[in-house]
Amino acid sequence: MSEGRIDIVAEPDHLGVARWHAVASPGLVAGVAGLRPVVPFECGSPLPAAEPAGTLELSLHVEPQWRRRGIASRLLAAAGAHAAGRRLVAEVAAGSAGESFCVRHGFRRTGSWGHDLLTYCDVHHAWLGELVDVEHPGYRLRHWTGDPCGATSVEQLLRRPSRPGDAVLSAAEADGGLVAYALARSDGARPRRARQYGPAVRAGHRGRRLGLWVNAGLLKRIREIHPHVEEIETRIAHDDPAQLALRRHLGFRPLGRSIRYEITLP
Repeated sequence: MSEGRIDIVAEPDHLGVARWHAVASPGLVAGVAGLRPVVPFECGSPLPAAEPAGTLELSLHVEPQWRRRGIASRLLAAAGAHAAGRRLVAEVAAGSAGESFCVRHGFRRTGSWGHDLLTYCDVHHAWLGELVDVEHPGYRLRHWTGDPCGATSVEQLLRRPSRPGDAVLSAAEADGGLVAYALARSDGARPRRARQYGPAVRAGHRGRRLGLWVNAGLLKRIREIHPHVEEIETRIAHDDPAQLALRRHLGFRPLGRSIRYEITLP
């Protein structure tokens, strides 16, 4: 099929995510691009360094049989026209065609992550429940569900009422203040998978297994709220052995490595 028979079609925004489909005759989706606001606390700290206002995360995928036809460039152009003057960030697998694509289109490399994956079929759910039920005197476990768009902190989310949404949050509080959290969002492009951020624990409360507590609570809560989710993907800095040990204890396994690229659009 020729590239001329492919239309780039904007889809209705859903939960703050803008999407475009590359549609080939007769209605086959050959590729998808999406933009969503970067939620600051997804960086993994209760008090993160804020991303510049207006930063968007770009996701882009073209089916293998439709590649090398300029479809990805056309999807990027559509997303870029929508986000003129904004900063885009993208995470791509190291050494992949996506990395080459970013370099060709002027993105600059700004970091790298290791990725882990947990599948629920490998988790003993009674054991997970036992981890959640362990008492932590002086601390309280809270959960929240909803849409995090527009929030600038976990505390702000916890002040909102829970409602149906793509994000699930588990947090530990002490004396009414946030001390630890883990958050996950379902992946619109892969509905069976959710992306986890954290756990993060404030410095004065580390060494008390609060990271394990909130992470176990999150895994249990996701299964209750989003039973269609079968996998949890998470990322980790290469210099964080404590976080890595926690993930292995819960059953996460190495998945690969990603590179972060950024571009500020004209």
